[in-house]
Amino acid sequence: MIFQSYHPAFPLNQFIETMIYFEGFSPVHTLDRFLPDGNTELLIDLRDTPQSIHDNNTLEVIQFCKHAWVSGVRIRPITIPSGKDRRMIVVTFKKGGAYPFYPCPMSELSDSVVMADLIFGNHIHQLREQLLAAKSIDDIFRQLELFLLGMGGDKLYEQPAQRCIEFVLKNMVHQPTMIRFQNLIEQIGYSQKHFISMFKNQVGATPKQYLRIMRFQKAIQEMGTNASSFDWSGLALQSGFYDQAHFINDFRDFSGFTPGEYIKRKADSLNYIPVM
Repeated sequence: MIFQSYHPAFPLNQFIETMIYFEGFSPVHTLDRFLPDGNTELLIDLRDTPQSIHDNNTLEVIQFCKHAWVSGVRIRPITIPSGKDRRMIVVTFKKGGAYPFYPCPMSELSDSVVMADLIFGNHIHQLREQLLAAKSIDDIFRQLELFLLGMGGDKLYEQPAQRCIEFVLKNMVHQPTMIRFQNLIEQIGYSQKHFISMFKNQVGATPKQYLRIMRFQKAIQEMGTNASSFDWSGLALQSGFYDQAHFINDFRDFSGFTPGEYIKRKADSLNYIPVM
């Protein structure tokens, strides 16, 4: 298996978490459930076999993607093949960092997987041809950087609204149990209605939805440190949930499993659950 990651230079490093190239992956399972993590991704498949997306309950195929697609912020889990025999590049944007590259509000991509040519037009086909012709993985990453710099343009350089969204997102990610939106909104100087609209367009979810995702993420990070036994009520409060019932309901919404079922099923990566 070949797996290589890359972290771009400024200004892309302000918006992109990582770029990953992999091929030759051969897992023992065939389907994974990918849990909501607040991220947006651009995926480019250098093979010609379509990628399937499956119903979370029946596991029946509900959509096919081919060559390049984008995955918006997920409010629900998505069930996808495990990546066997793929040759893929995955660009994971920082939380709230995808919007400069997309010509549409990020809310239009929420909970969706969309063919990339519907977003980027023929530019994405040209990019894929360049990636197929690349002589090395490093060259692949260089071509990706040039493409993203062209798509981002002037929007890659700081704007006041962008700084406000970053401020709130950092609080959500690092202190999901402490967030009081009214206090944050007062600090940045926008009306609540305007801020919610701006946040949804740039991030892909409402602040309330996104905070639920961050609290869910905090919970599974805590669960990853100790898989033997849990005080579920204590974990719920520690992760910012009102009580254990709210925690379990949100956990089911975001994963399709109870916390106990998740512990039994989870793999090495906390956000992937083998389902077949």
